[in-house]
Amino acid sequence: MRVLVACEESQEVCKAFRAKGHEAYSCDIEPCSGGHPEWHLQCDATQLLKMPWDMIIAFPPCTHLAVSGARYFEEKIKDGRQQQGIDFFMIFVNADCDRIAIENPVGIMSTKFRKPDQIIQPWQFGHGETKKTCLWLKNLPLLQPTNIVDGREQRIWKMSPGPERAKNRSKTFLGIARAMAEQWG
Repeated sequence: MRVLVACEESQEVCKAFRAKGHEAYSCDIEPCSGGHPEWHLQCDATQLLKMPWDMIIAFPPCTHLAVSGARYFEEKIKDGRQQQGIDFFMIFVNADCDRIAIENPVGIMSTKFRKPDQIIQPWQFGHGETKKTCLWLKNLPLLQPTNIVDGREQRIWKMSPGPERAKNRSKTFLGIARAMAEQWG
């Protein structure tokens, strides 16, 4: 299966699909940090939507969409950043592909688009942390938990400020990436 993992620099999901024998590519405007530049397309993911894909898994930036930044919403609405985030998200919703998954944290897309099909947590997939993650799905089944664990910390939410904070907060947990590849691949 040919899989585009859009807006993913970590390559966790891409590598999980590759491990299952699929032709998967990560894509981001940033260079990849996953160790496989040969599987990474460093460009605007929207340009790749013109190509045929069997599945698209998209991780559009949540900077202007997540409720964690709600105190800045008024400013982001006024200067157009929030609408840009909504428009970018919707490009993936409307992509010409039979199977699509779009991931984002709890945010405004539940009202601007529709409620997510599923909300998952890292602790359902082997990681003792909390981080509500919404999934909007097209022709894909809900992800089934693979390894429910105790110890539910809020490490991601508590990350201290710094230049790598946004990148580190957005990385996909390995257990979730593997579940996507096993259950959707």
